[in-house]
Amino acid sequence: MGQSVRKAAFPIIMAVVGIAILLGLGIWQVQRLQWKTAILGDIEARIVDEAVPLPGVVDQEAHRYMPVFLPNARLTGDELHVLVAAERGAGYRIIAAVEVENRLILADLGFAYEAARTIDRAADGLAITGNLHWPDEVDGYTPDPDLGRNIWFARDVQTMAQALGTEPVMVIARQIEPPPPGTAPLPLGASGIANDHLEYAITWFSLALVWAVMSGFLIRRALSPALKD
Repeated sequence: MGQSVRKAAFPIIMAVVGIAILLGLGIWQVQRLQWKTAILGDIEARIVDEAVPLPGVVDQEAHRYMPVFLPNARLTGDELHVLVAAERGAGYRIIAAVEVENRLILADLGFAYEAARTIDRAADGLAITGNLHWPDEVDGYTPDPDLGRNIWFARDVQTMAQALGTEPVMVIARQIEPPPPGTAPLPLGASGIANDHLEYAITWFSLALVWAVMSGFLIRRALSPALKD
C-alpha cells in the first residue's frame, strides 16, 4: 500500500497546485470584471453628462468621452468615408471637417449608405452635440486608405486631421440640428468597449473543474492496487 500512496503523491500535488492556480486566475478575472464594470459605469455616466463648450486646449486623456456642444458649426464639405458594418447594414461613417469658433476640428456625423456617401453636406449654422473621442481602431491588419476613392478602413484621428487640415480633435455626434442629409448619428456608448472578463473567468473555472476530474482519475489509478488490497 505504501508504494501506491507514493505513486499517488505526485498527481495529488499536481492536482492541488493546478486547481489552486486555475481557481486563482478565475478569481482574478472576477475581480477584473468588477473593476471594469465600475469603469464602464463611470464612462457611461460621463458620456451622457451635460454638454459643455469645446475646451480651448483639448487634452486627449483628460477630455476623452467629454460631452460637448458646438453651436453655429459649419460643415466645410471636406469629408473622409470609413467603411463600416452597422446594425442597419454596410455603409460608411462620415468624418467631416467642421469649423466652430474659428477652429477646424473633425466630426463623426454618423452612418451613410453608399448612395448617400458623396452627396454635398456643406452647411452653416448647425448645432452639434456629441462626445470627444480618439478611437483606437488601427492595428497591423488595417489596410491603408484608398485615397483615390476616399475610402478608409478605420478611424485614426491624427492621420485624418492631417488629411483634412484640422486639429487632432474628433467629436462623435449624438445629435445634429438640422440633420445633414443622408446621415444618421452613431452615438458613442460604453457598450462598444470590450469587457470579456466574465468569459475569461468562466474559462478558468471550467479548466479548474476539468483539471480536478482528470486528477481524480489519475489519483484513483495510482491508488487502485492499494484499494484492491
